[in-house]
Amino acid sequence: MASQRSTTVSRFIAAPPERIYRAFLDAEAVATWLPPGSMKGIVHAFEGRERGAFSMSLVYPDDEASPPGKTSDKADRFEGRFVRLVPDERIVWATRFDSEDQSFSGEMTVSTTLAPADGGTDVTMVCDNIPLGIRLEDNEEGCRLTLDNLAAFIGG
Repeated sequence: MASQRSTTVSRFIAAPPERIYRAFLDAEAVATWLPPGSMKGIVHAFEGRERGAFSMSLVYPDDEASPPGKTSDKADRFEGRFVRLVPDERIVWATRFDSEDQSFSGEMTVSTTLAPADGGTDVTMVCDNIPLGIRLEDNEEGCRLTLDNLAAFIGG
């Protein structure tokens, strides 16, 4: 059963849309900016093209406790695919978390829109069908931290 739970987070980044778009299609870049907070990203597979698949782990620092429902004690592994790519405008990916807890399973869709703005780009990330085990506030905060990381990575 699909969840109707969603969050929306926006942030201005002082860089052109094409530069931000490229950061979504490069495995090394995604491993750097996607992990929220103090987590680290490990890319296992990455095909940066429409219908291309990817697999990653987000790893918690040794001194930080990870929340329940994760793949392992210190990591959250997920797989996904690029559902739709509109160059310099929109990135849609579907992700599925690897968890034995059914409340964390299911496919979540993340749609990112890049809108040109004076001096940069308004980036909006919408997460739909958020699994029931993920608190909406946590998802929203994670997306906010991710967009902050993206801005720092891009230099905007």
